[in-house]
Parts: sequence; structure tokens; C-alpha cells
Amino acid sequence: MSDSVSDCTEPRSAVTEAEVEALIRGICFKTGPPRRLGVEVEWLVHELHKPWLPAPPERLRAAYAALRTLPLRSALTVEPGGQLELSSLPAASLMECIGSVSADLDAVRAVLREAELGLSGYGQDPWNPPRRYLREPRYDAMERYLDRTGPEGRFMMCSSASVQVCVDAGHEEPGPLGHGRRWRLAHQLGAVLVAAFAHSPLSRGRPTGWRSTRQSLWAAMDPGRSGAPPLDGDPRAAWARHVMDAPVMCLRAESGPWRVPEGLTFRAWTRSSDPPGRDDLDYHLTTLFPPIRPRGHLELRMIDAQPGDDGWIVPLAVTTALFDDPEAAETAYRTVKPLAERTDGRPAPCNPLWVAAARDGLSDPELHEAAMTCFAAASEALPRMGATEDVRHAVAEFIDRYVARGRCPADDLLLEFHGKDTRSGGDTRFHGKDIRT
Repeated sequence: MSDSVSDCTEPRSAVTEAEVEALIRGICFKTGPPRRLGVEVEWLVHELHKPWLPAPPERLRAAYAALRTLPLRSALTVEPGGQLELSSLPAASLMECIGSVSADLDAVRAVLREAELGLSGYGQDPWNPPRRYLREPRYDAMERYLDRTGPEGRFMMCSSASVQVCVDAGHEEPGPLGHGRRWRLAHQLGAVLVAAFAHSPLSRGRPTGWRSTRQSLWAAMDPGRSGAPPLDGDPRAAWARHVMDAPVMCLRAESGPWRVPEGLTFRAWTRSSDPPGRDDLDYHLTTLFPPIRPRGHLELRMIDAQPGDDGWIVPLAVTTALFDDPEAAETAYRTVKPLAERTDGRPAPCNPLWVAAARDGLSDPELHEAAMTCFAAASEALPRMGATEDVRHAVAEFIDRYVARGRCPADDLLLEFHGKDTRSGGDTRFHGKDIRT
């Protein structure tokens, strides 16, 4: 959501359909030995002592101005609803990535505390309806486009937060770390990650029926924008077709509102009398939100924001281990491969497997069994990857508290909401706040 793009256009040199397809193939899958990783962590921002209250816009502006003066290593961006995102630099190791982002987060929290503001890691705001903070042509156009298919887009833009793990695309050659296998692994393992880290069961103070409401919103949106391409065949060719046949969200303008066309695919645009330029392709790529987005590397976008100051470290460590440790990657691939039978041949996130992951979390027996195996493999790989004892302990504690018991962080919120049990009535207080009011 926070891709850096310009709000104004430059004179463009038109590109042909063939040139666009060649560019997509060349820039979206850069292969080689997996050496780098990264993470993007999003947070909801709220009143420090009353987390159910959103921060007033004027206080956000002042706090964000102060944050921009910090010498952070990570890129700090603001989402349409005022959420904060930190995007790490590519790191050479898991511990380098954790260390740099943790230091940046400490600095960010210190500034926010001075402003009586805090950060929360929920996949979806449990209390408040979507509210736009940023008023920019890009997000005005995005809102108009997404409103055509329903209210889900506004929740996605303004009320959601995630942990996005970025891993290298992998080797050109086949094998456990080959790019084709890693591409398929990401889409099958992705459902397990949705289920294990689901943390958004509430919206506007009420249970939604989903462990990951955030993921349910993605599944309900325009599949041409939030869906994955078919997994059969070459990943580069499949992604190129997907990009070309995806609807164009908006046509940028140097001044005034951006135009939001109807039914115009990028392929059709290249065949028009006023074809796009290279910068238009670059921008179009930032408006596609599949669960796994190839950007030279693979960006895994399906994990809900996690509870606690350091909750983001567990999905980063587990996902990195399952992709970059050869033994763990092989175990994960063999474990999740049978789950493809539950997709009915349909792409994520709209297929039955991903829907079950978002709705049921690890109470789904097959997802629970797959998570047990994958998390065990990741735990065994972490010492080989140089993970510190603190990181290994955090993963072990997550396995014991959630994975081993067929639970996910969303279940804690549901227990708290109902007072004692997710199946009973209970009281209507959540974090000490009567959510009926």
C-alpha cells in the first residue's frame, strides 16, 4: 500500500505490448542464490492509554513530522488511514534484519510516546470504521475504484495492518531453492501462514466470523487486483499475463483528480491510440495486491499484524527459515504440496483452502497438521541460520501457545471479547472497553 510513486507524470515514451511483457519478465523475478531478506511492518496508531480511540489527524501530523527527522535505517511511510509502516533495507541475515528494524521501532515508539500515541498490531482495526487520513490523488482514485465493488477496499486502505516478509526469488535452476518451486511454495504455505498468524477476528467491536477479517477483505475484492495468477506453467509468463490483463486503476494527471477508467486492462491500453509509457507500467505494478507479489524478490503479503511489541519477529523468522534453509524449505514444500487439492484449481486468496485459513485459523485439521510440521522444521533451522536464543525462544513460545494447540492470536481476542469462551455469550468488554458504546 505504501509503494513510493510520484503524484505527477513526466512526458512518456510509449511502450508496446511486447516490450511491456519483456519488461515484466525481466524486473519481477530476479534469480540467484537466496542471500537477502526484508520485512515491512505496519501498525495501527491510536491514543496511548485508550487504544480503542484513533488519534486526531492534527496530532498525527505533528508526530509524523517529528518521526521524519529520525535517522532511521528503515523507510518510514504512512498508509491512507494513518497507519505507520517501516520497511527494512535488504539484509544479509535474519538477525541483521531483526536488529535494524527493532532499533528503528524503539526510536519510533519513543517519539510517539511523547505525543501520547501508541502502536497496535492488529490485522484489522477491532473498533473503528475506516477513516481516511491521507488526501492525495493516488488514494482518492484508489478509493473511487475500489468503491465500485463494495466497502472492502476502504477497510483494506484505512483499517488494516500486516507483516510482509520479503525473500529472494531463488535460483534459476530447479531444486528446493529454485524460483519455480519457491513461487509455488509461497502460494501453498501462504494459507498456513494466514491460519497460524490470523489476528483480526473483530470489526467495529463485533466478531466477524473470520479469524483473519483482513484476509477475508482481500478475498472479497476485485480478483484481478488482489488475486494470484494460475500456478501452472512458468511463473514469469503467468505473472506477465496477469499484469497485462489486470484492470488499470487510474490514469495519473499533473493536476486535478486522476481519472478512474472502467474496464480498461493494461493490455488494452498498450493497444490504444494513446499507449502507456514505462513509468505507467511501474505505477500499474504498485496497484496490484496479490498475496505474493513478485518485485524482483517475493513479497509475502498475507500475514496479519501481530500482538506485542516484538510479535512481528516470529512470522519473519519462521517464514525466512522455511524459504532459505534448504532442509526446512524441502520439508515445507513436501508438507504443503497436498494442500493444493483443496484449492479446486483456483488462485489465492479466493480458493477454498485460503478461505478456510482465514475463517478457521488452525482449528482446521489439515492446516493444523501442516503448521505443526512446518513450524517444527523452522524451529530446527533457526540455529543453523544464526538466530539468537531470544528469537528461538519466541518461536518456541508461539508454537507452544498457538500452533501445538490448534490456535492462533485471533483466538485470544475472541476469548477476551466473550469473557471466557469463543462459543459462549460472555460479556461485551474488550480491553476494558464496553464495545457496544
